[in-house]
Amino acid sequence: MSNENKLEIVATLKEGVGIGVKNIGPILVNLVLWVLTAWIPYLNVGTTIGLMIGVVSKASKGEAIPFTEIFDPKYRKYMGEFFLVSGLVGVGVGIGMVFAVIPGIVIGLAWCFAPLLVIDKGKNPMEAITLSNNLTYGNKGRMFGTFFIAAFAFGIVTSILAGIAGKTGSAGFIFLFIAALVVIFEIFVFIGIQASLYKRFAGNI
Repeated sequence: MSNENKLEIVATLKEGVGIGVKNIGPILVNLVLWVLTAWIPYLNVGTTIGLMIGVVSKASKGEAIPFTEIFDPKYRKYMGEFFLVSGLVGVGVGIGMVFAVIPGIVIGLAWCFAPLLVIDKGKNPMEAITLSNNLTYGNKGRMFGTFFIAAFAFGIVTSILAGIAGKTGSAGFIFLFIAALVVIFEIFVFIGIQASLYKRFAGNI
């Protein structure tokens, strides 16, 4: 199975920003709760899965994201499957990186939906990897371009703010604070882009 329709980069960026802005509150609260509880053994596995998978999958479907989504016990149920699929993806990307980096990036994009497909769609790890590869076939370059453009734009903005901060003396902390807010907003946008891509490629599965 392959996806013959080409990804629209601009439309994906717009939708990603929209999803991120719409869910700023719940994403921020869940992110803060994850940071505060990341030191708690066992619980931190479920909260990590909830943040990486649960938040993205709900955002992709337009569902309301609870402020305590990461604490849903259902995510700990898939701990083994999550570790397995993450390990397989990590090994594949790592080996690809050895071959002049680019193959690792391609594999990372090809298999990026595998963890989501395991937790959200109930696929087994190998099936999820194969399905993710098929879903992204022919669009990996556009996916990379989408993430690159977003990262480049945020990088330019934060660099300008940092440069201004360095030239404004004691008032520079204001621009540094704004730069920090931009970096935090970047997290929301990247989650939104991931949700948009997941909706686009795997929404009908």
